[in-house]
Formats: sequence, C-alpha cells, structure tokens
Amino acid sequence: IVNRENPQSVGPGSVRARRIPRTLLLGGILLPMALLLFSCSGCSPVYVARAGWAEMKILKGRRPLDEVINDQRTDEDTRRKLLLARQARAFAIHGLGLDAGDSYTSFTQLETDTLAWVLSAAYKDRLESKTWWFPIVGRVPYKGYASQKAAGKAQSKLEAEGFDTYLRTTSAFSTLGWFADPLLSSLLRYDDVNLVETIIHELSHNHLFVPGKVQFNESFATFVGRVGAIRFFCGPDGRPQNPPECQTAKERWEDYQAFSRFLGEFIGKLETIYGNPSLSVEEKVQARADLLRDYQDRYRTASPPETSSLILSFLGRPLNNATLLARMRYFHRLSDFQLFLDANGGNLCAAVAALTARAKEVDDPFELLPSGS
Repeated sequence: IVNRENPQSVGPGSVRARRIPRTLLLGGILLPMALLLFSCSGCSPVYVARAGWAEMKILKGRRPLDEVINDQRTDEDTRRKLLLARQARAFAIHGLGLDAGDSYTSFTQLETDTLAWVLSAAYKDRLESKTWWFPIVGRVPYKGYASQKAAGKAQSKLEAEGFDTYLRTTSAFSTLGWFADPLLSSLLRYDDVNLVETIIHELSHNHLFVPGKVQFNESFATFVGRVGAIRFFCGPDGRPQNPPECQTAKERWEDYQAFSRFLGEFIGKLETIYGNPSLSVEEKVQARADLLRDYQDRYRTASPPETSSLILSFLGRPLNNATLLARMRYFHRLSDFQLFLDANGGNLCAAVAALTARAKEVDDPFELLPSGS
C-alpha cells in the first residue's frame, strides 16, 4: 500500500496533504504498521507485529531502480521490464497527473513470487462482508498475512464461526504515499500490459484514497489503471504506438466493463433471493447455487460481446459470498466510470482530477458518476 519517506509538496487532493498516519495497504489490503503502536479491531498484537515486520523487510531490501537497471548482473528480460516500469511511472506522473512521490523508484527482490495472502469473509445469507477496523482508514473487508500458515489458520477459524471465506495471494501493494514503495520482483512475471496497468493502479491509490470507501477506491484504481494502460500503449490520440499491446489493453478494458455489467445483473438477482424473508439460510445458499448453475448454462454457448473471459472464469469457479464481494470491490460500475471519462472529453487526466476534487465531499463517491442503467 504506500510509502513515502520524504513527502513532496502536493495539492489538497493528495493523500500526503491530508497527513494520514502511516498505514500499509498491501495488495488491496490495509494493515497498520506495527511501529505505530496502534492495533486494529479484532487483530492480535502478534498479527500487528508480523504485519510491520513484513513491511520493514520489503523496505530494507530496496535498491535504487537505476542501479539495478545498470547492474551488469541484471538479466536482459528483467532489465527490459524495469525500464518499462520506469516509463509507466513517468507516464502516470506527466501524462495522467498522478501523485507518485518516490514510489517505484526502487526495486526489491522477494524470496518468492507471493507477496502476501489476503483473507476476506462474508455472511452466508447476505452480501455483507466481515470487516476489521484500522486507524484512520476505517473499516476494511480483508486482512493480509505474510504467512500462508497464519492465513489458513485464520480462515479455518472464520469458517468454524459460520462465514463464507476467500483466501488469495497478491503480488503488489501500495502504502498510500507514506513510504517509497519499491517495485517488487513478483510483478515482473506479468505481461507488459498488466505490468503497466498494475503500476498505474497502485499509484492511483497514492493519488486518491477515500477512507472507509474500499469499493470506490479499488474500482477507481481499476478504471485508471486499465484506461491508463490504453493511453500508455496507444497514445493520447488513440493511435497505436505499440500495436499489439495497444489492442490488448483495449480488449482487456472492454472485458472488465463486460464483467462489471454481468456482476451488476447477477448481484441484483442474488439480492432478491437474500431479501426473501421466507427462505432459511440453507435455502438461500441452495438458491444461490441454482442461480449460478442457470448462468453457467446460459453463458456456456454465449459469444462476445455478451460474454468475456472474466465472466467465463468467474462461472467456472466455486462461488460464495466472500468470493463474490471480493470481485465487486474491483469491478463496481466500471461502465459508469467510462461514461464519466466520455463526459470529460475522453481526457483521463481531467477525469481523475474531477473525481479527486470531489470524492471526499460526498457520502458516496459513486454519486459523482453518471448512471448507464
């Protein structure tokens, strides 16, 4: 999540201008730094200490990015990816107006490709996440673990309490601008388009973060990252600079929007089931399984633009409320973000600036978006 050791002078819409105490946002997970001597609601002192220790190991292992690029021991593929990352960071700053601070000016080689394990949980009979409270950032619907064993133990405990759970890995993080986030070796396995998208996505958190509004923060970053990748590879006028990557970036953004619309429809039907007071918890869970089966049958023979690779992947995996809510955080109303972009003349920099200026003035930042429904 973010780190900036020497915050630069920035405008009123930035994270650092708000003087938010140092927090760790790890791959979409918010974790308090142990050194703050804060604890989160429901977090043990051991958990807090481990979170802080994991972050400090990452920071301690940093090397200046230029040093790694110029090191003769760096293999050519790694050097090429690092150069691309440096270009993406520069584009985010100068092309999109994002506040990057010193993030991604260094590199950390991790021991594995997995940065952390992200655990989320939800109630079985309704679309409501279990949350944990952290200082300043408020309630968030996930916790991060540096140890798979610790994450698995916490998952088992939540399942024993009757929750749906979802445990996944992550390979990227942001500290919201309070430290100089390094580029992690785990990101270098991404293809070029996803690498650029991820860097812009994480820097979007540096630029705009609304405490307690996880779904907006992540969907906003998804929008900026995906459209930013299009602008990076296609050029501001939409003409290809790197034709294959340009086309890939465009197709992935269309794929994301299609999945977002699908989720909206699916969730609407699921909420009708959950809102039926005559159904027991067990009956609601069975009705959810029946709904998923109906959608699987419907999309088995579907073709674009009705379907997308994300929809097919979603329908091919086990579903519970925790997995569903996890996807909702990153894919909420993406087509409406596109409408907002269109309303700003297709200028992503202007759209980001407009949302940044007003996102904290309203109870729900999604109110700022036009509705395509």
